[in-house]
Amino acid sequence: RAAKGQTREFPFARWIANEAKGADQVKRDTPVMVVVGNPPYSGESVNKGEWITGLMDAYKREPGGGRLKEKNAKWINDDYVKFIRCGQHFIDRTGYGVLAYINNHSFLDNPTFRGMRWSLLQSFDAIYIIDLHGNSKKKEVSPDGSPDKNVFDIQQGVSINLFVKARAKKNNRAARVFHHDCYGERESKYQFLWGNELRQVDFAELKPQAPQYFFVPKDYELQGEYEQGFSVNDLFPVNSVGIVTARDAFTIYHTPQDLKAAIARFRAMDDETARTEFSLGRDARDWKVSLARKDMEENIFAGNNDEPVPICYRPFDVRHTYYTGNSKGFHCMPRGEVMRHFLGGENVGLITSRITKDDFSVLCTKHIAAHKSATLYDISYIFPLYRYPDEKQTRIGGETSRNPNLNADIVKAIAEKLGLRFTPEKTDTRNAFAPLDLLDYIYAVLHSPAYRTKFREFLKTDFPRVPYPRDKKQFRALARLGAELRALHLMESAKLEQLITTYPEPGDNTVTRRILKDDYEITAAAKRLGKVWINDSQYFGNLPQTAWDFRIGGHQPAQKYLKDRKGRPLTPDEIRHYQKIIVALAETAKVMQKIDKL
Repeated sequence: RAAKGQTREFPFARWIANEAKGADQVKRDTPVMVVVGNPPYSGESVNKGEWITGLMDAYKREPGGGRLKEKNAKWINDDYVKFIRCGQHFIDRTGYGVLAYINNHSFLDNPTFRGMRWSLLQSFDAIYIIDLHGNSKKKEVSPDGSPDKNVFDIQQGVSINLFVKARAKKNNRAARVFHHDCYGERESKYQFLWGNELRQVDFAELKPQAPQYFFVPKDYELQGEYEQGFSVNDLFPVNSVGIVTARDAFTIYHTPQDLKAAIARFRAMDDETARTEFSLGRDARDWKVSLARKDMEENIFAGNNDEPVPICYRPFDVRHTYYTGNSKGFHCMPRGEVMRHFLGGENVGLITSRITKDDFSVLCTKHIAAHKSATLYDISYIFPLYRYPDEKQTRIGGETSRNPNLNADIVKAIAEKLGLRFTPEKTDTRNAFAPLDLLDYIYAVLHSPAYRTKFREFLKTDFPRVPYPRDKKQFRALARLGAELRALHLMESAKLEQLITTYPEPGDNTVTRRILKDDYEITAAAKRLGKVWINDSQYFGNLPQTAWDFRIGGHQPAQKYLKDRKGRPLTPDEIRHYQKIIVALAETAKVMQKIDKL
């Protein structure tokens, strides 16, 4: 016991202090030659110190120089990326060494990480990658279709990465990159890793190429042809990902009546009761019950923006929400800078994805749209055809009418190539084309099975590029087929009134089946027709298998629409809408074959 006025000292305290001091000296002064670890994965990184933030600037640049041209580069700030950058820094400072991590494999082919890949290529002499895959978020499977499992109990796929820097890097030559895929069950991956040394792994050498410098195998033979086309991201300057609500079940409803009733209930509750009643969970950084209520009180409850708004929620599934346009409010990220152009007047927009882990997706909408509106795992981007002036522009005597949301240089190049005059609105003028004609042309090309097959590798990793039309005849023909598809997908085609399915049995129309493969029963194999049971006594008959299996961005609309209504009785409008969906899908398959002939 310490005497009065004296500080009590534990015998081991001095040892700990000396060890900490020695560790600090090693970290500060001793050359680091090997960095090994399994860094944490966290997109919402809390490691935001000035030192590491400054180092990360090297990854936020375009290959070769210039600030990274990304609207949202937040994934570069993931903790595992910061740990790679930290290890790279110490190896660079020493001048030689090895950085060896097992970490999230997203950096290998995500376009946003191109600056990171470029930086690593410049720092190191050799990069060895064993991609262990196992990404359940995108339902990865082995090349032969068998299951592919993660080596850890996580959803995110991982890779083992060894970055080697020699004592003297010559001629500023980029690192050689060696890659090996490892698919299969967890035990087989363990056996592979346990039974092989690095020199025994059958690596394939990659040749990363501009502008993305992917660290995964790519077929670059068609790259030159593909890049001659224009990117939809370049053509439509105003665009963004779709709306992120953060609480779909609370903010989006099947009918306006359901929406109004739910929000009326919410209004009558305190925050904690509402949290329980609506299963809102814990508050997140960008969505809190209190902030949602505040947004609703200032807008919806105050009589502003209090009318339900249609929202393209999934393919052929338009639901209803309130829309204030305020971030971190009723919706987490409402993307007001883009969505307001669908609320300002009549419009149509293209929906597609930048990264395609699943089936390629393309859809069109005339409503605001959700961030998974045309995709199952990937993020949907929305490209409005027209821009509407905001209230401020109108009030100060600026624009009062809508304008095409199109890159003038690309439009000019197309007009000159075709010998046509561009008009901002659709006209009957013979030698002119309008924004809608161009959107229809693009819509047709992106629905071409041949196009999707030929450029499959490139469609996985960035916004789709569209070839410039060959001539006026081809442009007109494809635009007509694109217009036909657009009318089908917006449920505006007269063909949708010619129903091809039956719904013969009376009942309560409640969907009680889970809508699995077995719920579709083949009834005419030669004609590839069947029926899908929604409960034990009611079904839709004469349903083409082509429509049943049809996919849009991983979604199978003929199945998804019914799955999402399990436990609900279908209204007469929903029954008829579903039958129209089947017509739309069957006709889409036919039009896609016509497109390939052009």
